[in-house]
Amino acid sequence: MKKKNWLEEEIRTTIVTFLFFFAASAFMVTCCFLVFLHAMDLPEDQVREFAPITFWNIVLLTCGFVGLDTIQRKIKVDRPVKKIKNALQKITSGDFTVRLDGSREQKSFAEIIESINCMTEELSGVETLRSDFIANVSHELKTPLAVIQNYGTLLQDPGLSEEKRTEYAVAITKSARNLADLITNILKLNRLENQQIYPKVGNYDLGEQLAECILQFEQQWEEKQIDLDIELAENVKVRQDTELMFIVWNNLLSNAFKFTEPGGTVKVHLTVEDRDAVVSISDTGCGMTPEVGAHIFEKFYQGDTSHATQGNGLGLALVKRIMDITGGSISVSSVVGVGSIFTVKLLKCNEEADREY
Repeated sequence: MKKKNWLEEEIRTTIVTFLFFFAASAFMVTCCFLVFLHAMDLPEDQVREFAPITFWNIVLLTCGFVGLDTIQRKIKVDRPVKKIKNALQKITSGDFTVRLDGSREQKSFAEIIESINCMTEELSGVETLRSDFIANVSHELKTPLAVIQNYGTLLQDPGLSEEKRTEYAVAITKSARNLADLITNILKLNRLENQQIYPKVGNYDLGEQLAECILQFEQQWEEKQIDLDIELAENVKVRQDTELMFIVWNNLLSNAFKFTEPGGTVKVHLTVEDRDAVVSISDTGCGMTPEVGAHIFEKFYQGDTSHATQGNGLGLALVKRIMDITGGSISVSSVVGVGSIFTVKLLKCNEEADREY
C-alpha cells in the first residue's frame, strides 16, 4: 500500500513538473516565434510548415527540462530525505549509534543531519546513563535484601540464643533502614534530575542552620571521640531553599564523621568572601586520590569500599545536583592519609535583602 502511494505521488509530481515546464517553454518559444515572424514577414504556408516542428521542439525541450529536474531532485532532495528517513527509523527502534554524513548535502539538509547527529549523541549518552543507573540500582538493592534474607533464615533456628536473636534482628533492622534510605535518595535524585523539585527560596541565617545540622550528629562525634573545630561567622544570611540545603549539610557532615577515625578532627568553618558565603567541612579521614576525587559526585560511586555498607553512593550526587539547581558551587580537595575538605559557595544576601529579613 505504501509502495503504491509512493508511485502515485511520483507520477503526480512528474506530470505537474512536465506541465509547468511545457507551459513555460511554450510561452517563451511562442513569444520568440511571433517576434521572429513579425520581423521576417514570412508567408502563411511557411508558418504552417514550421509550426509542428516548433511544437515538437517545445515538447523535446520540456522533456529535457523535466529530466534534468528529476535527476536534480533525486540527488539533492530524495537521496538525503531517504537517508534521514532510514536514520530516524533506526533511532526509533533504539539504535542510537546512527551518525550521518552531511558534508555533501545542501545547506538545509546538512543542518538537519547535524541536528540528528547531535540528538543521537545525546540519546546515546542518556541511554548509557540509564543502563548504568539501572545496573547500579539493582546491585545496591541486592545487598540489603540479601542481608535481610540471610538473617531472616538464621532467625528461624529454634535453638538460637537470645543474644544471637537480638544481634540478627538489629542487623535486619539496619539493612531495612539502609534499603529505605537508598530508595528515598533514588526518588529525591530522580525528582531533582527531572526538575520536579522547585526550590522554595527564602532568606535565613546560614550559621544557625549549620549549627542545627551539627547537633544532629552529637552521638557520632561522642562515640568516636572526635574533636570539633567550629567557626561560624555571625549574621551570614543566604537566600536558598532550607530543605534542600539541609540535605547538603547532612550529607557532607555525615561523610565527615563517617570517614574520620576515632580521636580525629572535623572542622566546620563559615566565612564571607566578597559576595559569597563560604562553608568548608573538613575531616582527618583516609582522604582520596585525584582519580577518586574526579568521580566523587557521580551516582553510586564509592571511592572507599571499606565504608560501602554505611552508604549507597548517592549522597554526594544529591549534593552536586542541589548545587546545580540552586546556583551554588561545591569543590573538594583531598590528600590520601590526611583528609578531605569540601567547600560550598553560596551567594550571600545583599543589604537590602538582609533588611527585609
